Amino acid sequence: MSWVTKTFSSTLGRKLIMALTGLFLILFLTGHVSGNMLLFKGDGGEAFNIYAKFMTTNPAVKILSYLTYISVIGHVIYSIMLTSKNKSARPIGYAESKASTNSTMASRNMGVLGTIILIFLVVHLQGFWYQMHWGDLPVVEYDGESYKDLFSIVTFAFQNELIVAGYVIAMGFLAFHLSHGFASAFQTLGLNHVKYSPAIAAVGKIYAVVVPILFALMPLYIYFTS
Repeated sequence: MSWVTKTFSSTLGRKLIMALTGLFLILFLTGHVSGNMLLFKGDGGEAFNIYAKFMTTNPAVKILSYLTYISVIGHVIYSIMLTSKNKSARPIGYAESKASTNSTMASRNMGVLGTIILIFLVVHLQGFWYQMHWGDLPVVEYDGESYKDLFSIVTFAFQNELIVAGYVIAMGFLAFHLSHGFASAFQTLGLNHVKYSPAIAAVGKIYAVVVPILFALMPLYIYFTS
C-alpha cells in the first residue's frame, strides 16, 4: 500500500479530505449566492438568464463544476466513513454523559445536518440544474441571442408555498452545518492559532448566518413579489 493510500485511508487523511472539500464547497456557495442575487435585479430575469447560460457553457466554469461534483461526493462519502468509525470507537456511556458539555449541538449532529442538506441538494438539482441542462425550457432573446428562460422556472417554483418553506428550512440546516464546519476545516488543516483562531471562528459564524439568509431571501422575495 502506497503512502498516499495509507494517508487518505487514515482518520487524519479522511478529515483532511473533509476539510479541503468543505472549504471548496464554501467557495462554491459564495459564488452561487452571488449569482442568485441577480434575481433581485428586477429586470424580468434578463441578467439571471445570461448568467445561467454563462455558468453552463463557459469551459472554465465547467471544470469548476466537475470539481464541485467531486467535492460533494467526496465530502459525503468521507463524512459517512468518519461518522461510522467514530460511533464504533466511542464508548457509549462517555458519549452520553459528556457530549452536551464538550461539544456544540451542530458538531454533534453534523451527520444528520449533512444528510438533510444532501436530500435538499438532490431535489434542488433536479428542479433547476437538471432542467437548465436537459429540460424543455422556454427560450427568450436578448440583443438577438437566445437564452433558456431559467428565470421563469425559478419564479414558477417559488410561487409554491411548500417549496418556499422547504427551501427556507433547508437553509436553516445549512446555517447550523456551516457554523461548525467553517472553523473546523481550518483547525483540521492546522491553521489554528491562539491569535487568529477567534477571528476565524467569528468569520465562520457570520458566514454561517449571512449566506443561508441570502439564499433564503431569494424564494421569499419571489413568492411575495410575483
